[in-house]
Amino acid sequence: MAIRNLRFEGDEILKKKSKDVEVIDEKLQTLIDDMIETMHKYNGVGLAAVQVGILKRLIVIDLYDDKGPVVMINPVIIKTKGEHEVEEGCLSFPNQFAKVIRPEEVIAEFTDRNGKRKKVVAKELLAQAIAHEVDHLNGEVFMDKIIPGTLEYVEPEEK
Repeated sequence: MAIRNLRFEGDEILKKKSKDVEVIDEKLQTLIDDMIETMHKYNGVGLAAVQVGILKRLIVIDLYDDKGPVVMINPVIIKTKGEHEVEEGCLSFPNQFAKVIRPEEVIAEFTDRNGKRKKVVAKELLAQAIAHEVDHLNGEVFMDKIIPGTLEYVEPEEK
């Protein structure tokens, strides 16, 4: 496993649409493990493959509960319900936070890392994370959706 280099604000790749994963092989499993490790290193809740420079429809999410990381290959949001204002940040926009409107609930279909097609009904933070990461796969970043006047920059803590 390895920590991958994150892509940051201004990197053109973040505006590109990711392509479907065609085959789940050893190379993809390594990428998944690297993405989980990278997300954990930077205390992220989610990470899309495009954020490490790979245009594949792959996301990992960890709510740091007892369920462990969720791996979603070729995720599709098939239904949303309600909407609410939430505060978001993004590993590609370090130390920047803003309010955005996200669905209260999403129903998503995806393939897990073992090749099984699954469906999830997600609420609250998981719904928010899925919506945020699927946006990345479509070349959209949370900065495109912020409520005007809510962007804040938080100074990083000294180490």
